[in-house]
Amino acid sequence: MFEIFLTDAAKNQLKNIKKDKSLHKRYKAVTKTIQFLSSNPRHQGLNTHQFTSLSGPKGEKIFEAYVEQSTPAAYRIFWFYGPDKNQITITAITPHP
Repeated sequence: MFEIFLTDAAKNQLKNIKKDKSLHKRYKAVTKTIQFLSSNPRHQGLNTHQFTSLSGPKGEKIFEAYVEQSTPAAYRIFWFYGPDKNQITITAITPHP
């Protein structure tokens, strides 16, 4: 199991998704994806892969996990391992760039 941390930006993005009633289904998908990340960041359904155009605050590799697929403006979660062992930091929860 990984302990999950959210940056301030990710916390605000999650809060905004939660408070928008039209995004209720998306909010549930995001929270489910976070649970999968916590238990197995390489879960097949997440389609996790490195996002090479970004790096973490200390040069960490950033990964992208799918929240949705085959959906217009499908949401993604961007994250990196750390700051410590068995920890994941989510940097962004956003529609696919």
